[in-house]
Amino acid sequence: MAQAAANRTNWFAIWVSVAVVAVVAVVIALVVWMNNSATSPGTPPSGSGIDQSTGAVVVGSGEQTLDTYVDFMCPICNQFEKTYGPEILDLVNKGTITLNIHPIAILDRYSQGSQFSTRSANAMYCVAEKSPDAAVPFMQAMFAKQPQENSPGLTDAEILDVAKSVGVTGIDSCVNDQTYKQFVASMTDKTPVQPGQTGIATPTIAINGETIANSKIPAAGSFASLFK
Repeated sequence: MAQAAANRTNWFAIWVSVAVVAVVAVVIALVVWMNNSATSPGTPPSGSGIDQSTGAVVVGSGEQTLDTYVDFMCPICNQFEKTYGPEILDLVNKGTITLNIHPIAILDRYSQGSQFSTRSANAMYCVAEKSPDAAVPFMQAMFAKQPQENSPGLTDAEILDVAKSVGVTGIDSCVNDQTYKQFVASMTDKTPVQPGQTGIATPTIAINGETIANSKIPAAGSFASLFK
């Protein structure tokens, strides 16, 4: 009897151990899955106008580079575009620089839950994928219609109207479904931090791969002085 009881106890212990191992395995698998989901870059947009590794919308082919990181809800980004946009495009057209525009989303909290920053960045990718030449005109048109912070921002239908105004159609599902939402989030996390800052800010610019403080940006009319 004693031996039989001991045998039963041993089998019970073995099955408990197996169950624990199984639970631990499930927990580990769940943690791995969650980590992979959190770090997954999502589906990258395709097309010649987009650098899938950096998330940049590429304009021009100059030897030197200017990277700009912008949020369509950011009023200072709008001011930057109005102040320096023509000078930057002049440098592109002269073949001096390649402009890499990074549409990012750090100001969703200022759109009353509508995630305007993410939706508009996603739309920028939709436009650039469909028609690379329309990317800059779309950006300009979006800044021209920029909503105030702490407002819901433009609706998806209004964003599509902006795209149509620069000649881009057929991207309704891309915009409405936020096809590149996860990619926007992943690329936003890769935004470099300006010298002197403790976190991501917009606009952020990098000259030939070197991020500079916004205080180093020269006065209007002298932007070309950043390139030698």
